[in-house]
Amino acid sequence: MKKIKAFLKEKREILLYILFGALTTLVNFAAFWLFSLLSSGRYYLLNNAVAWLLSVIFAFVTNKLFVFGSKSRNFKTLMREAGEFFAARLFSLGVEEAGLIIFVEWLGFDSISFTVFGIEITGQLIAKVILAVVVVILNYFFSKFIIFAKNRNA
Repeated sequence: MKKIKAFLKEKREILLYILFGALTTLVNFAAFWLFSLLSSGRYYLLNNAVAWLLSVIFAFVTNKLFVFGSKSRNFKTLMREAGEFFAARLFSLGVEEAGLIIFVEWLGFDSISFTVFGIEITGQLIAKVILAVVVVILNYFFSKFIIFAKNRNA
């Protein structure tokens, strides 16, 4: 039991990042899926951008408060963190949007579609899953080493 507690304490940050990252991804995918249903998949880049905005707001709050423990409530630091966080996420959004274009339009993932347990799985969704792995890794490094590395306890 001591080993488990020591492991959890040592890996707390990464475990919380994975937990809140999974919840952020759930927010993102649920929004993307809902907007895709409403638009019949026609506006997949716009659907992705709106889903991204909702998930980034959720991610900023959870990363700041729970994952990286930035205690600063000073307005200047909060604005710096928020600005850097959104800038980093904009970069990863660009990576994801470019990846979606590559997968959907260039590689033909748009022609893929099948149903699992009554849920339609499209090539767009498959591409989004693949790109989510890349985006999560990028976002972790931006958050850990740039955004929340400074003024952790300010």
